[in-house]
Amino acid sequence: MVDVQGTVEDGYEPVRDAFAANFAERGERGAAVTVYRDGRKVVDLRAGTKDGDADPDDATAAPWEPGTAQVVRSATKGIAATVPLLLHQRGQLDLDAPVGTYWPEFKAAGKDRVLVRHLLAHRAGLPALDTPLSPAQAIDGVSGPAAVAAQAPAWTPGTDHGYHAQTYSWLLGELVLRVTGRTLGAWVAEEISRPLDLDLWIGLPEEARPRVGRLAPVEPPPRPASAGLRVRPKRSVADAYADPDSLTSRAFAAISPAPDENDDAYRAAELPASAGIATAPALARAYAALIGPVDDHPRLFAPATLTLARTEESAGPDRTLLVNTRFGLGFMLHGPASPLLGPGSFGHPGRGGALAFADPESGIAFGYVTNGMQRNVTADPRAQALVRAVAAVGG
Repeated sequence: MVDVQGTVEDGYEPVRDAFAANFAERGERGAAVTVYRDGRKVVDLRAGTKDGDADPDDATAAPWEPGTAQVVRSATKGIAATVPLLLHQRGQLDLDAPVGTYWPEFKAAGKDRVLVRHLLAHRAGLPALDTPLSPAQAIDGVSGPAAVAAQAPAWTPGTDHGYHAQTYSWLLGELVLRVTGRTLGAWVAEEISRPLDLDLWIGLPEEARPRVGRLAPVEPPPRPASAGLRVRPKRSVADAYADPDSLTSRAFAAISPAPDENDDAYRAAELPASAGIATAPALARAYAALIGPVDDHPRLFAPATLTLARTEESAGPDRTLLVNTRFGLGFMLHGPASPLLGPGSFGHPGRGGALAFADPESGIAFGYVTNGMQRNVTADPRAQALVRAVAAVGG
């Protein structure tokens, strides 16, 4: 039995039970989950090893501690999307302006009518690059913005949507830089993480390196025969991931070869699509602050901004993921591809595990972080088990 550490308020014990079951039944190695309700922390749990590649039976393996952080992959996108929405709230960014208003070079290759809201809602037609970037180019701060500025769109911008898995980094990062003169990671550090005392970074500082665990791929245990048939991806989806020329494969391979996510240089880089690093309490606290006051800090999103975040901008078949997805302005919305707590929930999963979201109707904010990367994109079974447990206790 895994030794679950942390606290739950009375009534939230089912979340602890589901968390323990993830280790016993769903292949968990090391993880943490935190839940806020109405600005108050009600669940804060951790267990397992700090490093996903550690032997779970090794008594000397470093344990997951209260301040352990991990790369959260695309859960970073939700935090990144907060920045342009807050800039809009402050009157510094027009969501309906062409991106080229702020970034003139972006107008190339027929993109003069791409709007800021198209970037946020994955409607810009730029999920893939004709020439992928090397890992070194991806993090140099120059090659990525230049590549997406020169890239011709895969469809007429604004007419359809497809998940911008990697290119989202350079699209949002350069836009924020052009508008504010600050990198997106610096903006998050100065305007969100520092005021809210969050262990959350887009661009890991050297002094925080020792706190970050290692990611590792893990296979979930096979389901028993009594559990019924195992759900498999539709053939068309499986074929798309297997075909290196498909838009699906090319979107996820915009950085090629795949970067080493445990490399110090990668973690220090500012990749707002995929390389944010956070603790579970930081993710939950950040989302709690979007929808309401936390301690002495006023809420970050004004009511109109909250409406923008979770009003549907894109819905239906996703050209990249080939399943039905729903997006507001930068946030995934509750739906079959990414079940959250309820119809009004907004947030973002990370491929292979992490999940963070808020549900304004219930006052719930949720953060889940893991070091064991399983084969999924938007609906990790471990995260979903925790979400169901939160719902069961009245979340």
